[in-house]
Amino acid sequence: MAGHARVAAILGPTNTGKTHYAIDRMLGYRTGMIGLPLRLLAREVYDKIVNVRGPSVVALVTGEERIVPPRAQYWVCTVEAMPEGMGCDFVGIDEIQLCADPERGHVFTDRLLRMRGLHETLFMGSDTMRGPISELVEGCEFVRRERMSQLSYTGSKKISRLQPRTAIVGFSVENVYAIAELLRRQKGGAAVVMGALSPRTRNAQVDLYQNGEVDYLVATDAIGMGLNLDINHVAFSSLTKFDGRRMRQLMPNELAQIAGRAGRGMSNGTFGVTGEAGPIAEEVAEAITNHRFTPLKKLNWRSADLRFGTIDTLIASLETAPNDDRLVKAREADDLQALKALSAIADVQARASDPKSVQLLWDVCRIPDFRGISHAEHAGLLEVIYGHLHQRGAIPDDFLARQVNRIDRTDGDIDTLSKRLAYIRTWTYVAQRKAWVRDESHWREQTRAVEDRLSDALHERLTQRFVDRRTSVLLRRLKQKEALLAEVNDKGEVTVEGEFVGRLEGFRFRQDKDATGQEAKTLKTASLQALAPHFHLRADRFYNAPDTEMDFTEQGGLMWGDQAVGKLTAGDDPLKPRVVTFVDEEAGADVSAKVQRRLQHFIDRKISALFEPLVNLQKDETLNGLARGFAFRMVEAMGILPRADIADDVKALDQDARGMLRKHGIRFGQFTIFMPLLLKPAPTRMRLVLWSLAKNLDVFPEAPPPGLVTVPNTQGTPAEHHTVSGYRAAGDRAIRIDMLERLADLLRGQDSRGGFEANPDMLSITGLTLEQFADLMSGLGYKAEKSEREKVRAVDAVVPDADAATASEQDAATDGAVPVEDTPVMDAGQEGVAGTDAAPAEAPEAADIPDVAAEMPADGVAPVADTPTDTPKEVPVPVNSETEIDPGAAPDAALAGPETEVFYVFTWRGNRPDRQPRRDGGKGRRDGAKSPGERPRGKGKPKGKGQPREAAGKSFQARPPKKEKPIDPDNPFAAALMGLKNKD
Repeated sequence: MAGHARVAAILGPTNTGKTHYAIDRMLGYRTGMIGLPLRLLAREVYDKIVNVRGPSVVALVTGEERIVPPRAQYWVCTVEAMPEGMGCDFVGIDEIQLCADPERGHVFTDRLLRMRGLHETLFMGSDTMRGPISELVEGCEFVRRERMSQLSYTGSKKISRLQPRTAIVGFSVENVYAIAELLRRQKGGAAVVMGALSPRTRNAQVDLYQNGEVDYLVATDAIGMGLNLDINHVAFSSLTKFDGRRMRQLMPNELAQIAGRAGRGMSNGTFGVTGEAGPIAEEVAEAITNHRFTPLKKLNWRSADLRFGTIDTLIASLETAPNDDRLVKAREADDLQALKALSAIADVQARASDPKSVQLLWDVCRIPDFRGISHAEHAGLLEVIYGHLHQRGAIPDDFLARQVNRIDRTDGDIDTLSKRLAYIRTWTYVAQRKAWVRDESHWREQTRAVEDRLSDALHERLTQRFVDRRTSVLLRRLKQKEALLAEVNDKGEVTVEGEFVGRLEGFRFRQDKDATGQEAKTLKTASLQALAPHFHLRADRFYNAPDTEMDFTEQGGLMWGDQAVGKLTAGDDPLKPRVVTFVDEEAGADVSAKVQRRLQHFIDRKISALFEPLVNLQKDETLNGLARGFAFRMVEAMGILPRADIADDVKALDQDARGMLRKHGIRFGQFTIFMPLLLKPAPTRMRLVLWSLAKNLDVFPEAPPPGLVTVPNTQGTPAEHHTVSGYRAAGDRAIRIDMLERLADLLRGQDSRGGFEANPDMLSITGLTLEQFADLMSGLGYKAEKSEREKVRAVDAVVPDADAATASEQDAATDGAVPVEDTPVMDAGQEGVAGTDAAPAEAPEAADIPDVAAEMPADGVAPVADTPTDTPKEVPVPVNSETEIDPGAAPDAALAGPETEVFYVFTWRGNRPDRQPRRDGGKGRRDGAKSPGERPRGKGKPKGKGQPREAAGKSFQARPPKKEKPIDPDNPFAAALMGLKNKD
């Protein structure tokens, strides 16, 4: 019956459906067996047949796996594991061209010559086998199958430019890992397939590729052996490989076998080179595309007629030369190397003393070297296994348990797990051998479970290392052109399809900083696409948000909560800056316009609220003439003008004009013309920003901390920075301008020519120690002379001279307009100093003069209403605050003996090192005086002057007695005071 059986060779290039044809033919018979070149491919075919016929009739036999149901009809095996003498109706051998393989060829040749089915035998493989098969297999018919799709060569490409659905082939583990790592960074990841992987790991990796989680596959030449994958392009990273003996060039038919994996079914495929691989020669590329290769002449062969009398006779039978010129003796295989190594061991020689022991030794030597450490290490392991089997008839359970338990660990990196998998494969192979272990089912399950655990762990490590799931997921969804789902939590963290991609800061997306290269581009594309609806929702929420959720920074930034959403830029009007939004271009013009409108509304309202007095001044159409011009200057200066800069303008203002300006809260101070309400912290902060924008500064000066009367005068700080902040530099510190005016009121009653000491009110206003106050006064143009004197017991209160008190009351009632002889109060160059053009220090309100005069305190200090609300409460400070008294001394310790105290005498110095440049070009003083000691030259009799100054060198009073002071009828304050007296 066997003589009438059909023997056929189904030959042709890859992607011709040869294996599929063989499976169909086998399933047409009651029984059948198919031999496949790889354990991975055997598992794939097994699963396919099980899906058709069910697991009860299909067996899987490989070196490390044995699934044999009681009623098995179809056997799927690796070629080496095909059982003999089964008598199946059908037998098929796939990839028959491997007969020429230097390492495994003798096994395929043996199956070609000796394995037959009862009714049909098929050999599937390359057309290069036509000659040897026709010569060695009598009566074999040949079936030529053409490739279902075209294969073409595309030359060399960089890895970064390889198209999706590409398999990149490497010929070493190191090369495969390096390429996979590069693809992870540039393309989101790659699946890894190697022959050394367990079927479970390999299938899990293939699933990553097949389901589209990654678009690239990095593999060894194992993919060339019938693995059916969805590959469009095959790229060789090298054209050489190590064949176990040496590095050699790949043959054209070997390249074709791998390149043929590109293009499945009716889809065309391409192949090329990448990385460091040189170009494929033109004639080789043409041979691959046309599937024409040099026919095989000789096949590797090893005798199957083994003699087990002794070890030597077994070795001799294995080394028998072929008696056919078409066959060539196979090179020494690993099993024969192991046999020779064990035969040199005396203990092994003693055990292998009979044919049965020799055959057992040969079976042990056929255990594959899965570990690949060294031949000596492998031989040592085989010696131990052979010793147990020969002495005990089986491997002891305790020994096997120790070996398996030592391997059963899932920690470690890829290399560690790969080594453990190689080790467990050895014991899996042992457990599959019949009668080698006492409890076969237990140890087969146990070793298989350990292999599965290690396989899963290895798959996880491979995925962690070589697959960026985030990028791969996003790429897949982008490719499918589906709407991506993005979520933004309360921290601004953005996830797309469950993967963290970055943060949303305001209306700008900040992608994850760990992403680089192609990964970063993918993240940005996917994220912005998914965030499009979120941008619109956020813009609507922002547009309807209250102003309290927004703020500006001291550097001109615009904030929404803690997120920057824009910045200010200079506009045509200093009080109307423009807004520049921070909105990603991908958010769209509508979102940007909505954010811009809302920010502009916010900043306009903010300026109107903080600068309300200034805005009202700007809109007052009743102002005319000099008052309108002065108001323009005030608005331009944002509420603060050094008096020295506009001395002539102030001098030119009449009382009506001043009154109109005073209604808007303008105070005419001795040093500064300012609006007290604009000295508060919030307007000051805004003024600094607007002024910096107008000056086009890169770095804006920061506002001083609120509530401080003086701040350090840092070296190099421009004077205008202090002015805009509401301060005036004086020595090492700068004093707030409103408090400076109050200090000026106090100093106006002092003998600045004869000298005076600081009183507690002066120190209280400034909040300084005596030494700091002396430095401040020096900065204001005074000379401070330090001295010591015998300390006297402090009195609780000082009763002022009645005349002086009366004078102070009149000074207050006239808003500081009382003349001070020709004695300068601060700077003789300042407007408002005693002189013919002296202007009165202004009261905070001028709408109702009698009430203002009545409310002025007797000490001449300006009302608190003139100062910002954050002015610290004044606390009296002793004149010599640095003098300490020992708290442990007796109550009269201060009077027990002479003690000294430090004091300062302040006199007017006449000029200041930080004076402003004179507008008259240096031709003379603004008030006409030639020197601080001369009276200013005026026309006619000076207004409001007291008695003439006495001869030089004689003492004089800083303020004349009240009864001798003439009343100026032109002074509105004096006229109001006279009216009050007349009523009385």
